[in-house]
Amino acid sequence: MELNRRTVIAGAAAAGVAATALGGTAQAAPGGRKPVRTLFGKLADGTKVHLWSLENGGTRLGVLSYGGIVHSLEIPDHRGRYANVSLGFDSIDDYVASSPYFGAIVGRYGNRIAKGRFTLDGTAYQLSVNDGDNSLHGGAKGFDKRVWDVEPFAQGSDVGLRLHYTSVDGEMGYPGTLRATVTYTLTRHGDWRIDYEATTDKATVVNLTSHVYWNLAGEGSGTIEDHELTIAASRYTPTDSGLIPTGELAKVSGTPFDFRKGKPIGRDIRAGHEQQVMAKGYDHNWVLDKGITQRPEHVATLRDPRSGRTLRIATDQPGLQFYSGNFLDGTLTGTSGRTYRQGDALCLETQHFPDAPNHADFPSTVLRPGQTYRTTTVHSFGR
Repeated sequence: MELNRRTVIAGAAAAGVAATALGGTAQAAPGGRKPVRTLFGKLADGTKVHLWSLENGGTRLGVLSYGGIVHSLEIPDHRGRYANVSLGFDSIDDYVASSPYFGAIVGRYGNRIAKGRFTLDGTAYQLSVNDGDNSLHGGAKGFDKRVWDVEPFAQGSDVGLRLHYTSVDGEMGYPGTLRATVTYTLTRHGDWRIDYEATTDKATVVNLTSHVYWNLAGEGSGTIEDHELTIAASRYTPTDSGLIPTGELAKVSGTPFDFRKGKPIGRDIRAGHEQQVMAKGYDHNWVLDKGITQRPEHVATLRDPRSGRTLRIATDQPGLQFYSGNFLDGTLTGTSGRTYRQGDALCLETQHFPDAPNHADFPSTVLRPGQTYRTTTVHSFGR
C-alpha cells in the first residue's frame, strides 16, 4: 500500500432523484421530486436555517443548511419498522451551543492537527486551537458551524442536495480561499452517497469528512456495544495522550483493535490496552488495507443484531476513524427526548490520516491551485 503520496481521486457527484417529504413511504416516486424545504430555526443574527427532507429507495434523510448536518436518517428494521439511526437535536440553539459535531460536515481538516501548526512550502501556519493544545475538525468555527448554500436536485432515479461553502483565505488560520461543494445523494437503492469537491487559489491542506453518530437500534435507544463491527484494516495509528498520531503504523493483530473478522464493539472495549485507556475507548484511525483507490471500495460493516439493520461503508479514502462515543456524558438530550450517555453511538469517519500535514510518511493532504480535491463515500443499508 502506498503511504507516501496523495492520489487525486476521481469521482463525480451522482445526479438524479425521486423524493417525498420525510415521513412518507419507503418507495421512490416514479420520475422523482425535489427535496422539501422547511424552516428549522434562526441563528442569533437572524440567519435562517432550513431543514431539507428527502426520501428514496426506503431511506429517509433530513439535512440542515447549518453545517450540512444530518439531522435524521431513517431506515427500516427486519420487520419494516422505521427508526432514526443518527443522533441530533430538536433545536438550532442546541446545535450551536453544545453539539459534539452531530451529523456535520467537518473541515477544512477533519480530525486533529498537533498544536494547530503545520508548515507548507516553507511557511508556518498557526490554526485555531479548540481541543486542548490541538486543532480539531477545522478549529473553533469550522465547516460544521457555517451556513451552507443548498441546491436541491431531482434527476433520473436519484434525489439529492448540493451544498456549497467558500472558506476565505486565513479562515481559522488556513491558507487559500477554498471553494467546497459537498453533494448528498439518495439513490434508488436507498444508498446515501457523499461526494466532496474543493478547489483553492493557494496551496493548503484539506481533509473533509462526515461526522454522523450512528446507533442502528435507533437514536436514544442506549448502548451500541452489542453492535457488530468489521473493519478491513491490518494496521492503525496509535496516538499520544492528546490523541495525536505518533507516526507508527501498528499491527492490529493480537490487540483490541483487530476488527478484521468482525466482533461486538463491547467485547474488547474495556481490555485495558494503553491506547484505549488514553482515549476512554476507541478513538483511532484505522489504516485501510486497500489504501487510496480510484473508486469507493467496501471497508466497514456495522450491524445491530436486535433490529437486523446493517450499514456498509465504501470509500476511496485511506483511513477510517472509529470513535465509540467516549465523551457523551449524559448532559445532552436528543431528538427522542432521551439523554445520550457514553457509548450510545459511534462514528465511522472516512478520511486521510489525522495530523498528516506533520507526518511526511502519511498520505498527503496538500491541495494546490489548479488541482481539484475529490473523494466519495457511500453508505448502504440493509436489514
